[in-house]
Order: sequence, then structure tokens, then C-alpha cells
Amino acid sequence: MQLIIAEKPSLGRAIASALPGRFSQTEGALSSTDITISWCFGHLLEQAAPEAYDERLKRWRLDDLPIIPSKWKLTPRPKARAQLAILRRLIKSATRIIHAGDPDREGQLLVQETIEYLGWKGPIERLLISDLNTPAVKRAWQALEDNARFQPLYQAALTRSRADWLYGINLTRAWTVTGQQAGIKGVLSIGRVQTPLLGLIVRRDRTIEAFQPVDFYPLWADFATRHGTVRAWWQPRDQHRLDNQGRLLDPAPASALAARLPGQPAVIKSVEQKHQRQSAPLPYSLSTLQIDAARRYKMSAQSVLDCAQRLYERHRLITYPRSDCRYLPRDYLNGIDATLRHACQGDDTLGQWHAGIDTTRVSRAFNDKQIGAHHAIAPTGQTPRWQTLSREEQNVYTLVVRNVLAQFYPSFEYRDTRVTLETLDEAFMTKGREILQVGWRALFNTPDEDAILPAMTQGDDARVSQCEMQTRQTRPPDPFTDASLINAMTHVARYVTDDAVRATLRETDGLGTEATRASMIETLLTREYIHRQSGTIRATRRGRGLIDALPESLSGPERTALWEQRLSRVREGDDSLEAFLADMAGELTTLVSAVDAGRLNQAMQQAGGEQPAASAGRKKNPARRGKSSGRTTTRDTARRRTSKGRSTKQ
Repeated sequence: MQLIIAEKPSLGRAIASALPGRFSQTEGALSSTDITISWCFGHLLEQAAPEAYDERLKRWRLDDLPIIPSKWKLTPRPKARAQLAILRRLIKSATRIIHAGDPDREGQLLVQETIEYLGWKGPIERLLISDLNTPAVKRAWQALEDNARFQPLYQAALTRSRADWLYGINLTRAWTVTGQQAGIKGVLSIGRVQTPLLGLIVRRDRTIEAFQPVDFYPLWADFATRHGTVRAWWQPRDQHRLDNQGRLLDPAPASALAARLPGQPAVIKSVEQKHQRQSAPLPYSLSTLQIDAARRYKMSAQSVLDCAQRLYERHRLITYPRSDCRYLPRDYLNGIDATLRHACQGDDTLGQWHAGIDTTRVSRAFNDKQIGAHHAIAPTGQTPRWQTLSREEQNVYTLVVRNVLAQFYPSFEYRDTRVTLETLDEAFMTKGREILQVGWRALFNTPDEDAILPAMTQGDDARVSQCEMQTRQTRPPDPFTDASLINAMTHVARYVTDDAVRATLRETDGLGTEATRASMIETLLTREYIHRQSGTIRATRRGRGLIDALPESLSGPERTALWEQRLSRVREGDDSLEAFLADMAGELTTLVSAVDAGRLNQAMQQAGGEQPAASAGRKKNPARRGKSSGRTTTRDTARRRTSKGRSTKQ
């Protein structure tokens, strides 16, 4: 019997619909004459709790830290035992096993760890599916690979799983027990992604609160030229008091010049024009989709992921959504006319956009060299049943289709003009833009940033008709929103001051992964470290106090991003699980010894900020009297799972 183990039931059903033969439903599986398809429900297994290694570790004690297992153990998740029993029985009868986890690091781990846990010793083949539609599944079935090729990916995923356990269990226990000594109730959860993420939010809040506005004084003048009037802005010289953005901080020079300007003759010193072409934005990765949906529709990052997952699994309208790639394979162009025609049926806006495409155009988005485990999110070519989609699902789907349609539109072309005028030996500058071809921007409703300038020629005369000095103030950075926070996690290198580290971080995936960023925000909300306030995300007193107490090495973004880079080396075969965990064990010894009850107590007392309505102290304290149940320990200290059971132990 050939046994295919899918990551989830929806994938199992998609495989059955694509394979020859008639499949019948059995308990936890679909079976035909010689093929049985069964599945996981996300992770069926989890890292065992500390007490599984030693019963005395059920008590939370600083003296027992760090906890470093010598031989790692997995344990079934509470609701997974029945499905594991089904898989165990099927594996005993199997002559061939095919791994059909999602095509990413976590998908590789959750099926392979199940197969190994259940004792299979034979070879394993790998079925890679990123599109649940029947033609795509059939193509994948014809391209099975040896699972041994993906062993480095499995090692990277296993390293991440064990390292997250070590980090979360040890540091959460250390700071929770220390918090108890300082009179602080509840679990103080530490994670290698959630804690730096909280640090970003706390530091942004503090920057806003500490911001001191500064007045600056722009001066504009209207110049009458031969073909019309233009408004230009004074460009003060360095001899005046300017900030690092060239803004004038002293009103006296601007006021004095404004008094002299009206009626003064001027000359057009230079006219610079550039013909520009701008290609369409690339198709979406998950993060860029979350950012755009948050900005346009005010959706949370988690709701965007949930919608995208349903569009992929339930409706089969888009390809695999948890992608970090923004490029599509060249073979996506096969049958592209039909794919996009079907994808746009039933919606007037999409229909109008589709009418304008030219599929003979091949944009930079179609580049096989840029594609790793995944390609960009794209429509599958299924015809939507719009009445079955929620409003949010329709919005997310429309964005995905739009960005692919845009690849078949002309470039956006425009002419930028920059004009410098001179009067009283002072320079004034104005800019304009003339749109030559709207192109793909017709799909985006993007406003024009600059006005069209009247025709001007270098050396022509002009005259000042009126002017005004304005008083403005510098502004603090905006508080984080879902969109800007996902963007910050993706480009975490911006928040690092060390040049060498920043250069390294630009080559990594950022803070967290495409699939886990939304869940990390939700984790901080659940643990009442942050709260939503009028569309923004702010830290609570509890969140601020924790970040203030922790060493900067735990709350800064450098550690987790560099960690992801090292996991990439494991995936490439240039590093090892053993070396990674050995280094972590040594570091944990240092970090655990650095916990400080006095510092924590002082930080919590001094922390400002608002607290959400639900009291953070209302929850039971798993560390009370130094004891905790295994279930609570594992859940509250090391990880949080998505509703699909995919581990996000970060």
C-alpha cells in the first residue's frame, strides 16, 4: 500500500481529487485500491514538558536552570492521539510513504517528525504542493522527490523547535520565579521573537512620549513666469541654522527675506527634466499582503492571514499564502489567459481590470532564479463563488488578483521636472510631474503627488508676486499599527545601530517569519503586554516594565534575526543542530544568572503607559508555590499555536 501523509485534511482531499482511482472515506483517511491518504492536523506532536525528563522539574526553581535535555522527547498533543493511532496502523501496512507537508520549514518538520515518531525506517518521498487545484496537484504528483534532499530543511526546523523550547522554558521560568520574588503575579513569558517585538513597541512609545517638537520656518514665494505662476520654496544656505533635513530653525532670516521679496525680479536658473518608467509592484508575499490590507481595509495581520488561508484551503482561489517570495515561476504563464479570465469572473472591477491586460508582456515578476521553497501568492484560476466569500475574503482576494494583473499592464511613465529660480541671490525650488502613461497605476487609484508645471526655459525672467513664511513643527514618529509593525518586523535592520550587524540583518528574513508574525502580535495581545488603541498598537505597563527589566540583548532585534540567519546556514548544510544548541546552552547559563528581582520590581513600579481593561493579574499564577502543571508550563512559557496547530514557538 502507498501511504500519503498530508499536513491537513484539506490537502489530503485535494490530493485524492487529483489522483486516478476512486477514493472512499475511512476513519481518518481516504483509500483507493492501492493508495491511502491520511493526514496530520498541523503538529500532532510537541516538545515534552520538563517534567517528562525529570519529575522534580515540575517545580519552577531557579536552581534547576538551565534545563538542557540530553535526549529529546516528543509527546502527542492532547487531541492528536486518535489520529496518531490511525497513522500508526496505516504505517505498519505501508510499502511506500509519501510526505505531503506544506513546502516550507514547518511543513517539512511536522510530517517528518510524525513519520519518525511512529517508527518508519524505510525511504520517504516528498510531494510538494503549493496550489490545491487539480491540475497543479497532478503536476506535483508527477514530480515526486526523494525526501532525503530535504533533510537539511528538516534539521533547520528541528533546530528551531528545540532552540525555541530551550529559550522559552528557561527564560520564562527564570523571570517568572524572579517576578514572584518581587511580588509580581502571573507568568512573565519570554520568547525569541515576541520579546524583541515587544521591545520595538515599547521603544516606539517611549520615543513618542519623549519627543520635543521643534519649530521650523519654511518660506514660499509665487513666481509669475511667461506661461503661468509657480510656487517655489526657499532653499536656505548652510550659513543659517538648519536641522539635518535642511529645515530652517531660526525665523529671522526667513522673515527678513519675506519682507523684501514681493515684486522682485527673478531668473530661472535651471530646468531639469527626467523621463521615468516605473514597473508594477511585484505580486504579494504574505507580509506585503498584510501591510497593504491593513492600510487599505484596516485589517489586523492575523485576520489577513486567516482570510488568505481560507482562500487557499477552503476556496482554492489562491496559491500557498505563507510565502516570503514575491516572484512567480515562468510556468505560471502557461494558460495565463484562462487563469486570469476565470479568476476575475463575477466581479465588475476585476473584469474591467482584466480587459486591459496584455499577456504578451512578461514582467520582471516571472523569474525562476528568485524562487526558493515558495513563489508569490497568485490566483489559481478557479472561478470565485463570490456569495460564499466574506467581505474580508473578497478584499484580500481582490488585492492578490490585482497585483498579478498589474504584471500585464504597461509601465507607469512620467516626466519629473525640477526648477530652480533665483532672486536676491537666494535659490527657490519647485517640482512637478507630468504623467505620460498611467499604465498599471490605473489599478491602484494612486493619487498624483506633484502638480504639472507650466513650460519654463532656463534663463527666462520671472517676478515674485507674493510670499509667506510659515511656522511648522517637527512631528514624532507615528505609533505602530498592524501594517507598520509587520513592516518593521520585515525590515528589522532599520532598528539596529551597529553598521556591521545592520548589514548582516539585511540579508536575513527579519523578525520572525512570514507565517508567524501575525501570531506574535496576537500573542502579545493575549498576554496583555500590548493593547490596541484607536487603530494603533501600544505597550501596557506590564509590557513596558518587563522590557525595562530585561537585558537589552533579550529585547533587541539583533538576536532573533541573527538566529534566523544561522538557521538558514543549517538549512544550507553549513551549520549543525548540535553546534547551534551547544552554543545556546552556554548562553542560557549566562542569561539565567543575570535575572534580578530588584531591577524587575523597580521597572514594574516605574513603567508608564496604559493597562487594558482586563487585569493582567487576574490569571492564575503557574509559578505559585513553585509549582505548575505540565500543560500550563508548556503552553504559557514556550509557545503559542495557531488554530491550525502550526507551532509558532517564538
